[in-house]
Amino acid sequence: MAAAFAAVARKPDSGLALVAVGGYGRGELSPFSDVDVVLLHADQFGTKGVDKLAGELWPILWDQKVPLDHSVRSLAEITELAQCDFRVAMGLLDARCVAGDSGLVLALRSTVLANWRRDAKTQLAAARKDRDARLDRSGPLAYEAVPDLKNSGGGLRDAVLLRAISTTWLVDLPMATVNELSNELLDVRDLLQTAAGRRGDKLLPELLPEIAAGLGQRAGEADIHIRDVGRRIYHLVARAWHRLDLLERSPRRPVRRGGPQIEQISVGVGALDGEIVLLPTADPRSDPNLLFRVALAAARRELPINEASLNRLGREVNFSAESVALAKQPLADLLTVGRGLIPVWLQLDFAGLIDKFLPEWAGIRLRGSSSPVHRFTIDRHSLEACVNAAELNRQVARPDLLAVAAILHDIGKGHAGDHSEVGAPIAAQIAARWGYGPDEVGLIEFLVRQHLLLPTVATGRDIEDPITAANVAQVVGSVERLTLLAALTASDAAATSATAWSGWRRSLIEGLVAKTRNHFRGEALDPKVTYEGWPANQPEPQDSCAPGEFRVSTADHHDGSLLTIVAADRRGLLADLAGGLTVAGLNIRSCRSVTVGKTATSLWEVTRPGVDVTVLTERLSRVFDRSLDLAARLSYQLPAEAKESSVAVLDAMEQSATLVQVRALDGRGLVWTVCRAIADQGLHIRSVHLSTYGDEVRDVFYVTDDSQQALTESAAEDLRAAVNNAIGGLG
Repeated sequence: MAAAFAAVARKPDSGLALVAVGGYGRGELSPFSDVDVVLLHADQFGTKGVDKLAGELWPILWDQKVPLDHSVRSLAEITELAQCDFRVAMGLLDARCVAGDSGLVLALRSTVLANWRRDAKTQLAAARKDRDARLDRSGPLAYEAVPDLKNSGGGLRDAVLLRAISTTWLVDLPMATVNELSNELLDVRDLLQTAAGRRGDKLLPELLPEIAAGLGQRAGEADIHIRDVGRRIYHLVARAWHRLDLLERSPRRPVRRGGPQIEQISVGVGALDGEIVLLPTADPRSDPNLLFRVALAAARRELPINEASLNRLGREVNFSAESVALAKQPLADLLTVGRGLIPVWLQLDFAGLIDKFLPEWAGIRLRGSSSPVHRFTIDRHSLEACVNAAELNRQVARPDLLAVAAILHDIGKGHAGDHSEVGAPIAAQIAARWGYGPDEVGLIEFLVRQHLLLPTVATGRDIEDPITAANVAQVVGSVERLTLLAALTASDAAATSATAWSGWRRSLIEGLVAKTRNHFRGEALDPKVTYEGWPANQPEPQDSCAPGEFRVSTADHHDGSLLTIVAADRRGLLADLAGGLTVAGLNIRSCRSVTVGKTATSLWEVTRPGVDVTVLTERLSRVFDRSLDLAARLSYQLPAEAKESSVAVLDAMEQSATLVQVRALDGRGLVWTVCRAIADQGLHIRSVHLSTYGDEVRDVFYVTDDSQQALTESAAEDLRAAVNNAIGGLG
């Protein structure tokens, strides 16, 4: 870089310099970083001559494959830009002379730094607003499922922000710690980009093993370590903002004789200067519940806890078996407080106070979820579920039990086995330790054990079949339990992601809950008499079609469309329709079919709203006239990496059909391939219910024989083998 500059600059030490800015200026380049440089010139230089020099310099560097991000500026221009844009100013605080007039660069840095300190209030306000917007997009590094090492809260941009705040001299920051943490993230980003072979800052799960190897750690350890680094940076930024806020308010506080006046909130707890503090009379050693009163006051008033008070609580609070049992009510008050819980809980957790009454939290702290639909780490997801549950307090008889179940519903993750089954007894032990009685403990254990029951059944079973609601009612046992379970399900799903609580999923779960509630009230009809596969909320089909004819109609349905297709019945019709919809680019969620006389009417839920009936009819016509070879377009084969059998006959409770579940890597043509295999066995599909989790599908097919009954055990096994063979399964 310096040699290239020397080759084109005639007087390299007189009013002209090549300046490294941003990450290049700080010496923080990663393998695929841009090299940010400014060709800086004194104000008296003519722009024509400088532009000519730049036109000679940049091609030399491009020929050397330098990934340039370059500009040409006079000293006055760049100084003015820095005054107008905090990003430019922060990038110039670490400006470094690469070649040329170092005195010019020194003048630049001195001027920018002086202006930065003078305008600190305005510049930091803009930087704070920008950071808030960035966090809305990228979230906190510690808790996002796939964090961004640069842009997430607690990432590299926050480390740069802390350096910029420290240069204002307004607040004192532990810069040695900031630099140490920043260097750790820079090392991780180097390993990330080396593993990916390209530029990027997302901590992708598939790259984590290679990154961990570079750190000398196991993948899980490395993930938690990286998130903890981000958590510590995030905490330092929060402290810096808070101290700046105190500095802004302090000149306005009236001076009172006898020192500052603390507002008392509860026993031992007060408020002072926008913080929750311990009163001088507080005694954490003899009053462990003081911790919950402090936290509750902070959550209700949306104020941080004073650092000195927090440190004192950390040193002096200890819970015995007797005292933690007395925490039942104050802890319930905290867990049901609402949105203010999250920042307070995270502050307590950072100070090590959560472990004092909930040591099991360490097992899920900063632990990523294996489920691709999760947005947050397990601990943050549990907090979000608890906050969501507080919004449903008026819908349930025991909000405290709902809150405890919400905060503990994933406590079994990280242990071997089904996390619901493993977590239920752990949650029961915790609830008993917190002072809940045997019946309450049993209900909390039930909620944790069954917290996936409703979404699993709603998305993978035919909720229109009264037997489905009867089966759920048998597991749940009462309307009161159903109400609590439904509230926990909604809280959990909404905390997971928009996908987990989409309009479609929500409608299915709420529909299942309503039907189960009706069953408890004795309003369910006898399924063996009334149910033939057609939903009660749809008019019974009356249409008829001649052989080879079909009709399509569509209506908006939740966040997609509901298609009604009427056609002359024949073997393999449902498979052909599934294939035709797939070729038309529609993603199927579910379908059901009923035959009246010689006409079959089928309902198809698809993800796309506003389906064009004319276009779809034209494409399906090619299926009906056999001009489209579905086998050539859609034959599915299970990928080689799928090592286990992907087809099973579900061992469910009483059913009026045989339930065949296909679990496989998602792929075009899978539904058609399975439907075709079922038709080839001479069997009928009453309904299909499709669910996708990341790149895996869990599809359930309701299959009957010619008499519309469930299959015999031997016929079901033959069908399982046939479907497994059709998709290339191994078992």
